[in-house]
Amino acid sequence: MDSSIRLLSVGTALPGPPVGNAELARRFGMDQLWVQWVDAFVGTRTRHLAVDLDSGEVRYSLADLGTTAGRGALAEAGLTGADVDLVVLGTATPDNLMPATVNVIADRLGIDGVPTFQLQSGCAGAFQALDVARRLMAAGGYRTALVLGGDVIAKHYDLDMDLRSLPPAELVNVALFGDGAGAAVLSCAPVDDGAETTVLRTVLTRLTGKDRAPGQVLEWFGPADHEPGRTGSREDYKAIEESVPAMAEEILKELLDELGWTATDVDYLLPPQLSGRMTDRITTRLDVPGAQEISVVAETGNNANALPFQQLARVLPRLVDGDRVLGIAVESSKWIKAGFALERV
Repeated sequence: MDSSIRLLSVGTALPGPPVGNAELARRFGMDQLWVQWVDAFVGTRTRHLAVDLDSGEVRYSLADLGTTAGRGALAEAGLTGADVDLVVLGTATPDNLMPATVNVIADRLGIDGVPTFQLQSGCAGAFQALDVARRLMAAGGYRTALVLGGDVIAKHYDLDMDLRSLPPAELVNVALFGDGAGAAVLSCAPVDDGAETTVLRTVLTRLTGKDRAPGQVLEWFGPADHEPGRTGSREDYKAIEESVPAMAEEILKELLDELGWTATDVDYLLPPQLSGRMTDRITTRLDVPGAQEISVVAETGNNANALPFQQLARVLPRLVDGDRVLGIAVESSKWIKAGFALERV
């Protein structure tokens, strides 16, 4: 697809102050050895949580965070909700089954009378939302899209559970995840001659999970099926450790081949953001010489569909004419490859 879709701006939102590993250990009754294990094995130092750990109160909803991120992106682009004619949200953790969180956010931003879409997906959801928006815009009829991504995962924590009783597949989630949201404004409106702009060259999303067990499960409990002691999330970290670096390498090659770029053409690399330690391993394996890595997960925690926007918010102000950016993500829940490419022209 010969893209004339431009990325105008990005907004982000994180709930509350950063929560360190020692604070998590205190709340869940874990010892210093656990803190050292998180530091060494996970590599995530802090995360932001929508839930108050002491009271258990959910202080921020996904709609709260998405509204803040969307409002910031629109303001940065010099637009209001009235200028938006398409909204797409990617999330694994909507606030309710109904109404769709995307519609609550749109309402709060003063957006009405336009198509809205909510995509149910893990770490690939933000990329899928970008892809849906750019394809609809390229087909004609839409000029300005607000694309959102975010997750509030902490609401799935059982704050009264004894973490020492959990197997590693469930224990790791407490340290791994955080909450947050992000938003981007896309436009296909004409641009003034000579004005610099950031073009969305391509987006890749592809399911590759045939006959493969899920690497991560996040459950939705209703009153009838919530069993005591059953947690809402499970992680097959060994399967992820095996598969994600190789899949990231395949995504990189596919993006470069599609665009006719070489690795040396890439100025900024936005690698998968599972955890601080895993991201380090993936980036080393990708071996993109000369590219500056943009990673945030060690400070924000894995807030899933918010992460690409957190990365974009850091890279966008740095871009100069000719810069090229590749973003890569792997959704381990059912093994989805995802990526995008930007170019400053």
